[in-house]
Amino acid sequence: MALIFSLILIVSSAAAAAADGGYGFSVELVHRDFPKFPLFNSSETHYQRIANALRRSISRGTVSLTDTGRAPIYNSGGAYVVKVSLGTPPFSIVAVADTGSDIIWTQCKPCPNCYQQIDPMFDPSKSSTYKTVSCSSPTCSFAGPRSSCSSDSVCEYSISYGDGSHSNGDIAVDTLTMDSTSGRPVAFPRTAIGCGHDNAGSFDSKVSGIVGLGHGSASLIQQMGPATGGKFSYCLAPVGNSHDSSYLNFGSNAIVSGSGAVSTPFYTSEGKYETFYVLNIEAMSVGSNKFDYSSSSPFGTNGNIIIDSGTTLTFLPSDTYTSFSKAISDAMDLKPTTSPIQGVDYCYTTTTDDYKVPPVTVHFEGADVSLKRENLFVRVDNNVVCLAFMDSNGVGLQIYGNIAQTNFLVGYDIKKSTVSFKPANCAAS
Repeated sequence: MALIFSLILIVSSAAAAAADGGYGFSVELVHRDFPKFPLFNSSETHYQRIANALRRSISRGTVSLTDTGRAPIYNSGGAYVVKVSLGTPPFSIVAVADTGSDIIWTQCKPCPNCYQQIDPMFDPSKSSTYKTVSCSSPTCSFAGPRSSCSSDSVCEYSISYGDGSHSNGDIAVDTLTMDSTSGRPVAFPRTAIGCGHDNAGSFDSKVSGIVGLGHGSASLIQQMGPATGGKFSYCLAPVGNSHDSSYLNFGSNAIVSGSGAVSTPFYTSEGKYETFYVLNIEAMSVGSNKFDYSSSSPFGTNGNIIIDSGTTLTFLPSDTYTSFSKAISDAMDLKPTTSPIQGVDYCYTTTTDDYKVPPVTVHFEGADVSLKRENLFVRVDNNVVCLAFMDSNGVGLQIYGNIAQTNFLVGYDIKKSTVSFKPANCAAS
């Protein structure tokens, strides 16, 4: 979980399990701070939501090392959210959908140490398909080194995030259900989940947990298995767009191809980095200026930056960030101004959204991705825009955040170990 536009997945309604083959489905993704979000807080201004998202992003930058269906994805002031349901009968939850984490967890009754949650909390005693996992079960290994054994031999998990947040509880299995575009819900029986009884930190009261979309064995993608063919994709609408939702796609719906589509390999490693999809940036260009991406990999593999739907900003190594941001600044015609948000630099005064930005290209291994205005800057006040990139020095790993991913169809193919990008109007998807 990184600096974010968090994805919240809400699964609802029971259904038969998905079959092998060309099966595909989608669910709606909603940004956590957009009006369509079920728990939208109308008392906050748009720029308060943006500021909160950027602050969460900076905190999260210290990454923890520890038929056809269709799901809508909603934008919520820096976080993207999805609806899913757990249990039988299905109980709707709102959870952050996150490519930077793997375990699926929600706050559970009884919860002696939980953060405040607006929605009702999941009660496992009311689900006929809920079952805790014993320490001797192979499922217990899903939590990896974060698992332990309780005094009554129940498998337990413990997760901590870079911003100091944590979740601890029981590993269990239950049915996870998602709505689909066909109107027929899709169910995944015996999905391993974390039933959190001790959760605290920077979690928002509007969400009840996290749905991990990472590469680890406990993630939703890995547990769906043959039902998706190892494919998922999303299209994130820019912050502040009046159309606040798009879709999280699975299986045959998730293939990214055609004119403008480019693909780059992702790399994975074992142990503390297994969750992450690690990409390799070779250089970055601003206009005719091309800068080498000066970073060695901490992953024991070829990649040097993780792609994270749960982090808002993009964090670059110091040398690259210095050259990149200066080149951006030199090309801007706007008047520089002081940032209203501590830690965010290179801000400019403008009341319009048609200001000019220089051509910017991210040169991934085998794939050049051209960024537009909405990928480079975020409006933080009525008359202020700021660069959506930061120096990763003192923060942790390099992260390719979700502002850089907006208005791209971003597809993951687990079997081919590729991430694909295709320019798109995500608000119209």
